[in-house]
Amino acid sequence: MHRIVIVGGGAGGLELATRLGDTLGKSGRAEITLIEKSRTHFWKPHLHEIAAGSMDLDVHALDYLAQSHWHHFRYRIGEMVGLDREQRLVHLAPYHDEEGVIVTQARSFPYDTLVLAVGSQTNDFGTPGVASHAIALETPVEADRFHRRLVNAFLRAHAQHEPLRPEQLQVAIVGAGATGVELAAELHNATRDLVSYNLDRIDPDKHIRIHLIEASPRILPALPERISDSAHRMLASLQVQVHTGARVAEVLPQAVRLHTGDLIPAELVVWAAGVKAPAFLTGLGLETNGINQLVVHENLQTTRDPHIFALGDCAAAPWLGHEGKSVPPRAQAAHQQASHLAREFRRLLAGQDVRPYRYRDFGSLVSLGEYTTVGNLMGNFVGGNMWVEGLFARWMYVSLYKLHEMALHGFWKMALSTVARFISRRTEPHVKLH
Repeated sequence: MHRIVIVGGGAGGLELATRLGDTLGKSGRAEITLIEKSRTHFWKPHLHEIAAGSMDLDVHALDYLAQSHWHHFRYRIGEMVGLDREQRLVHLAPYHDEEGVIVTQARSFPYDTLVLAVGSQTNDFGTPGVASHAIALETPVEADRFHRRLVNAFLRAHAQHEPLRPEQLQVAIVGAGATGVELAAELHNATRDLVSYNLDRIDPDKHIRIHLIEASPRILPALPERISDSAHRMLASLQVQVHTGARVAEVLPQAVRLHTGDLIPAELVVWAAGVKAPAFLTGLGLETNGINQLVVHENLQTTRDPHIFALGDCAAAPWLGHEGKSVPPRAQAAHQQASHLAREFRRLLAGQDVRPYRYRDFGSLVSLGEYTTVGNLMGNFVGGNMWVEGLFARWMYVSLYKLHEMALHGFWKMALSTVARFISRRTEPHVKLH
């Protein structure tokens, strides 16, 4: 039986494992194995809501073991650390629990076809102090850790008798891409909800400051200028202090130092500037680019090994029709690539060639709180853009997550889960308090 191993259970990897399990795995035509170092899956574009406390991780996390049981694939916990391309073996490190006890020993898994979907991580560009004093929202664990620190900061400020220090209740977000902008807006709303729970010694307008720091001349530099300008105006209306053209030289224990020497006091610092693929990819003998992404052909096969594919943020896939450009690292690209390979692997098992993947740009949406979203729809899909803003744009933003849920669970489970969450939200605080 053909053995397909997928490494990485993010949006692309998990969708691919689910689709292949429902087709090739269920029919017995292939053995599908998903390797992932975490126990649960969470949709990465919503990490800023976990950090702000406006979304409960326990409600939205998906258990890999349960998903594998329901959709006819195998889930194996572990972190990939090496690859034997000659013997076609994926090597995993030993897996330890929170107390340092070994759960699984170092082991290897054979494959006939390997898919690497290990995502990306934050790029600190070697900036001093980032690793020690900033939090990068790469995983649900880190987002939840930031939220606990945020709540503790508010409890501390409310209980103390002395005046607030300059850095107290100040949050600095470095990087004004989609993650940074969305987090800034979400924090504005969440911190005011938090104060409303009898933390009355804190005046939101007087004491809370959210700083958004961007090295480029404008926020959202990768998106059209109209989206950037609209988002900037909305952030200003939310009293978010935007610093553009401001390159960070160092992150200090209680401040951020800019290249000009200016200091921005901050009790909490989030690093959301730049992404790169995991460093271990450069040691596999496969072609990589300057940010560790695997270079792949138009059909998502790696350039040096036709038995290995890559998708999502860890893949530098050519953007057909855009000479010299790679497919942007977005959730919609990972979703499209997973759907493409799910179809093409049926051809692969039949001895046919895998056809090229063509990225379709459906535009970009940026959420600025519960009721406000800006963006453009369709993008290059129809050769033009349709500007959207407000409640309709918010509905479109939410629908992206619902499409992901539907790919994993089907329509009815997605719909019932949505209704259940809607009801439970009416009986719980709008912001997580612990």
